[in-house]
Amino acid sequence: MSKNIFVGSLAWGTTSEGLEQAFAQFGVVTSAKVISDRETGRSKGFGFVEMDSGGDEAIEALNGSDLDGRQIVVNEARPREDRRGGGGGGRGGYGGGGGRDRY
Repeated sequence: MSKNIFVGSLAWGTTSEGLEQAFAQFGVVTSAKVISDRETGRSKGFGFVEMDSGGDEAIEALNGSDLDGRQIVVNEARPREDRRGGGGGGRGGYGGGGGRDRY
């Protein structure tokens, strides 16, 4: 069974390829992705690695280790929260106008 791994505190210069290389020494990496901002394209400082094997060993060995000059945080990724619907809506801004009533 594959394991999805969260990797945080990444250096801005860390690439998806670099992330894959760091984890590949512990098992089979099926995907590695540094998450970037949609508008700027700049790294958000975290990413995800999916491994078919060696995930637990990678988490144990790499959590707190140095990658590209930064001490990274590595743990099993939690399931993504449902982001559909909910909240929001509304009219935003200000309530009804002030001033005098006109007759």
